[in-house]
Amino acid sequence: MLKKRREEFLYDRNISISKNLDILESAKRKLSDSVDPYDMAQSQIDIVAEKMGLNNNITKYLKKVERSLIVSIPIMMDDGTLEIFEGYRVHHSTLRGPGKGGIRFAPNVNLNEVKALAIWMTWKCSLLNLPLGGAKGGVCVDPKKLSKGELERLTRRYTAEILNFIGPDIDIPAPDMNTNAQVMAWIMDTYSMHKGKAIPGVVTGKPIEIGGSVGRESATGMGLFYVLESLCIKLNLDLKDSKVVVQGFGNVGGHIAEILYNMGAKVIALSDITGGLYHEDGLNISTLLKWRDKNCYLKDFKNDDYKFISNEDLLTLDCDILIPAAIENQITHINAHDIKCKIVLEGANGPTTPEADEILNHNGIIVIPDILANAGGVCVSYFEYIQDIHSYFWDINRINKELKTIIVKAFEEVYKLSKKNKVSLRIAAYMIAISRLAKAFELRGIFP
Repeated sequence: MLKKRREEFLYDRNISISKNLDILESAKRKLSDSVDPYDMAQSQIDIVAEKMGLNNNITKYLKKVERSLIVSIPIMMDDGTLEIFEGYRVHHSTLRGPGKGGIRFAPNVNLNEVKALAIWMTWKCSLLNLPLGGAKGGVCVDPKKLSKGELERLTRRYTAEILNFIGPDIDIPAPDMNTNAQVMAWIMDTYSMHKGKAIPGVVTGKPIEIGGSVGRESATGMGLFYVLESLCIKLNLDLKDSKVVVQGFGNVGGHIAEILYNMGAKVIALSDITGGLYHEDGLNISTLLKWRDKNCYLKDFKNDDYKFISNEDLLTLDCDILIPAAIENQITHINAHDIKCKIVLEGANGPTTPEADEILNHNGIIVIPDILANAGGVCVSYFEYIQDIHSYFWDINRINKELKTIIVKAFEEVYKLSKKNKVSLRIAAYMIAISRLAKAFELRGIFP
């Protein structure tokens, strides 16, 4: 029965593959072995715009960001030396509401990466039909090399530099790679001090004690689970009998691994930045989470039954569900032919290039796209934002109920359109998200 349902789904979807080849070939030429995320995000828009027959003016508009801010962040280090870091904040679209998107601290952050991430945030918010736009920020720094005092000074100075770029009615940041509730608390405090009053709604992902929401930390993982569960119901696939591989052991990868482990699935491999652990009978996720929370790397975990493997080898393991939950550009044309799973559940933003996407489709692998799969984080961030605005807070039961309602509804819309138009889930998700932006563009027009 499972094989028949998957075959029916894949047959309907793959009918249109040949029709998209000319479009994809044009997009592929823009992509090198080292894919620029901004080029990748723009290529995705081109592919879907062609499929939709979108007006060229709207396509041109959506491929550009509204505004980008680059700032220098001078910090006096603990040893008395001056270091100057570079930071960014980008608004892709505020057509449907204030910008929304995380802030990441990472040594390789650059403007084009932040632009791409802002674009993907726009699609997430639109797909979930939230009254928000897409934004993103980052600082080019390795936070692991900073003391707590240096990290706080960096965060506060960065906030001061983007002060007029953010706000509850303009752009609401949130945690992302290497940032957390404490960093959000420093941003909120710095912004509030400049405004002369407490403004908890300026960021989400804050500590609960100063206006944060319950369920925010686990939101992306919960959203991943709700979407995966919905697809498995369609395919008559029992999650408890599934073998799962997770790339990334941060907030997103850790939570989805824990959820699936607790319900009985076998998480046979898991990785962090140093590499991964593999055991064909499944890893003990509870033990590994405790190890991670001591700030320890998986490469240093000792268990004779576990095999240490590279992140590259982890992606090509034989499994039912592969969850890339680390960074972008992990599945490319170089390794896509070696992917051996039934479902790719995108926990990270942009982990699959357009070229790899076509290969996976051709090989019968169903990809649940990032803008749907990992949208649980922005969904609960929206809940936190409206709780702050109204000064009325919800319990965890309401949070999870509202999250499931919104994200499952989005999945059903995507799945229905995918079947109707015989396209992949990614194309269907983009068609829905872009159509809402296109309608907003049409209604608002161009000023002046």
